[in-house]
Amino acid sequence: MSKKSDAWLKLIQAVANVETELGKFLQAGHGLGLSEYRALEVLARSPDCELRMQELAAYLHLNQSSVSRMVERLERGGLTIRDLCPDDKRGVYTVLTEKGRDRLERAQPDYEKALDAALMEGGCEDLLAARYIEARA
Repeated sequence: MSKKSDAWLKLIQAVANVETELGKFLQAGHGLGLSEYRALEVLARSPDCELRMQELAAYLHLNQSSVSRMVERLERGGLTIRDLCPDDKRGVYTVLTEKGRDRLERAQPDYEKALDAALMEGGCEDLLAARYIEARA
């Protein structure tokens, strides 16, 4: 096995471990799945805190069906609402609510702490640092 292939497999495993830890933490501490958290984060960074459903799917690298189910969960929790596109009635937007913004803002500091801990535990900091040093050389 080549060094690149070995490094790639290690990176995939490390990312999977970090994602698992973040998902567990967000669910236990904030009642959010990792994709839900990321959806709220993407919406908060978008103009007018809204995106078309297909744009949200593209940002999250999820299929349309998965995004629809996720948005339904967010809506049930009052974290987002759906809105029809004024120019194209077939287009549907997902809009971040004030409650959604509040939940995101409460979760963000904990997410960052959990991310740091998961990166350290998974040895990702070394991988990231080595890649950064290599790229600068």
